Amino acid sequence: MPKRYPPEFRRKVLDLLKAGRTVAQLVNDLQISDQTIYNWRRQELIDTGQVPGITSQDHADLVAARRRIAELEIELEIHRRAAELLKEAVPPKGRYAAIAIMAADGLPVEVCCRVMDVSVSGYYAWRSRPPSARSLRHAWLTDQIRAAHVASRGTYGAARVHAELTLGRGILVGHNAVEMLMRRAGIKGLPGSWRPRPKPETPTSDDLVHRDFARSGPNLLWVTDITEHPTREGKVYCAVVLDAYSRKVVGWSIDSTQTSTLVTNALAMAISNRQPVDTVIHSDQPGQYTSWVFTRRAQEAVLVPSMGSIGDCYDNGMMDSFWGRMQTELLDRQRWRTRIQLANAIFEYLEIFHNRQRRHSALGMLSPTEYERVHPSLSVA
Repeated sequence: MPKRYPPEFRRKVLDLLKAGRTVAQLVNDLQISDQTIYNWRRQELIDTGQVPGITSQDHADLVAARRRIAELEIELEIHRRAAELLKEAVPPKGRYAAIAIMAADGLPVEVCCRVMDVSVSGYYAWRSRPPSARSLRHAWLTDQIRAAHVASRGTYGAARVHAELTLGRGILVGHNAVEMLMRRAGIKGLPGSWRPRPKPETPTSDDLVHRDFARSGPNLLWVTDITEHPTREGKVYCAVVLDAYSRKVVGWSIDSTQTSTLVTNALAMAISNRQPVDTVIHSDQPGQYTSWVFTRRAQEAVLVPSMGSIGDCYDNGMMDSFWGRMQTELLDRQRWRTRIQLANAIFEYLEIFHNRQRRHSALGMLSPTEYERVHPSLSVA
């Protein structure tokens, strides 16, 4: 099965081509086939309208349309099966009422009757009958309920409306009937006030690492963090996910804003690249890592969250060491004019230099990629 590359990775490869790098250089640096790069470049020409073909957006729309058609077919089958199962439970009168509502919404009566398994003539005969005494009383009670609700300035619920009808207006009606008619008419009282109880400031997740980053294999522990660096256009933010076993950057995201999307995209790339199982994901406690979207993505991948204490850089020391090296070896070596210039440089540093070329003393002077390759029993597919 061919390897799938994240959209951010493809985008940065194309940016490097535009910046003057050759296909041969990128093939050698990134260990990807030249045909893959040519395919990406041709697709970009199609997307920009320079050559004919199916654009990426059209392809995505086609895939989404096919997926939606499949979902609709399943939903239709469920509706058909549900209609068969509910045929005995719901009498024709109840189905006629449902058809009347759907017909008022503009749906064809004939189709509604066919789906609900009733005759069209029976539906029109039901409509032509005069209302029953019970329906007339319900309509009158609904008017009384609405008047009592309006008189309460829209505040009364079923209990107080029932009290107003029985005690204030002398109407004999049960509480359940009032509640049913209010629900049918969409009449609701105001909810009571609720104030959340203050919670003590405790860590969102326990620290499962305790400053011990040594691991015997890949995908046992990931560490992640955010850094920023200025350009003349403004700041560039970078989130990285690092495998503690080999120090390899397994996920990254670069953006002009520091949001939960930044860290979630980096985590999504790491999950796509490594397919982890019960991996511990360790971070500090900024708002991006305690956000709902990041936590939800980690839960979906069955990752185990871990967080250091607030304001203690040593609890995520491996990431701080990584940022320090990147600061010295790349970021502080020049002044950056544009965001795209710095983003391309960060991509080259992470994917080419750090992962594939830089020799790490903790890895026996091997690069992260080489380190995983020379340990076949522990290497990642």
